[in-house]
Amino acid sequence: MMWSRIAAVVLVVAATLWIGSGIFGRRADGAASAKPGQAAEAAPRFKVAVLPVRPEMHVKTVTLSGHTEADNRASAVARTTGSIVSLKVRRGSRVNQGDVLAVLSDEAREAQVEEAAAMVRKRQADLDTKLPLINRGIVAANEKNQLLADLSKAEAELAMAQAEREHGIVRAPIAGFVSEVPVTTGQALQSNAMVAEVIALDPMLAVVEVAERQLGGIKVGDRALVHLVTGSTAEGTVRFISPTASKQTRTYRVDVELPNKAGEIADGVTAEVEFRLKPVTAARVPRSALTFTAEGTLGIRTVDESGLVRSLAVKIIEDAREEVWLSGLTGNADVIVQGQDFVKDGQSVDAVRADAPAAMTSKSE
Repeated sequence: MMWSRIAAVVLVVAATLWIGSGIFGRRADGAASAKPGQAAEAAPRFKVAVLPVRPEMHVKTVTLSGHTEADNRASAVARTTGSIVSLKVRRGSRVNQGDVLAVLSDEAREAQVEEAAAMVRKRQADLDTKLPLINRGIVAANEKNQLLADLSKAEAELAMAQAEREHGIVRAPIAGFVSEVPVTTGQALQSNAMVAEVIALDPMLAVVEVAERQLGGIKVGDRALVHLVTGSTAEGTVRFISPTASKQTRTYRVDVELPNKAGEIADGVTAEVEFRLKPVTAARVPRSALTFTAEGTLGIRTVDESGLVRSLAVKIIEDAREEVWLSGLTGNADVIVQGQDFVKDGQSVDAVRADAPAAMTSKSE
């Protein structure tokens, strides 16, 4: 009987302990589960790096590859047949307009001039002899008209003979430098055969092809900076913009006139032409700041004074290696340059000031 009472007491105590362990366990679990919640409420906001940006007037530049081209070039050709008896220039010679480049063989042209000149003297003598007789009525008056006609015909034939003689002399059609001399002394030429090519180096042209989307920003009279592959730089003026596009490339030819009195800029040199377009309002930001808005358009994210994230659609005005100029900012803003892809509009964040890229710092200074 005693052992049964002891067993009953042991069972009661064990049940009590079991029930009590469940209650305390739930309390402990409740206390433990309360701690993560409290930690979540106290967790810090997401940090992003921002850079203060302000819109300003920006002169956009467009740089295009092209080449130099002589403003004028002309071929000096033989205007009659004959052999070259004297060649007075070679490639690289500098000539003025009208300078003698070559002399062709006579081919009896001088004799024709002398014959025509003799006929003029004869006709003049006939007129001088008979004119007094005509005036005195000894010779019929209508003979005067014939004498004057004969004299005019002789003078015309003399002019033609002199012109033919002049055709035997090849002269420079323009002032400039001789670029080609495809003939040699003693060579027989036919009429219109080229004796030399002369190019005018002043002014020189820098020629580029401009895409239609960039054409609106370039005007005749605009200044342009030309960087030559030789290392030199020259400044010129837009002189010509083609009104029609190339059928092959759909681009428009633009000529920039460069002063070249010393002839230092050669023809056909590779060049880069930098056009400075009309100033526009734009903001400069690091390339890393670019992202996409919820609508899928190019944009940036900013942080306002209360720490809330806002997206802003922008348009690239000018694209550089480490930075871009954007339109779309209407005022000063703190632009997120690090962490913008991990936050969304309306999210509250902690903004930390970022250092400006070296390229932006050096330019702003």
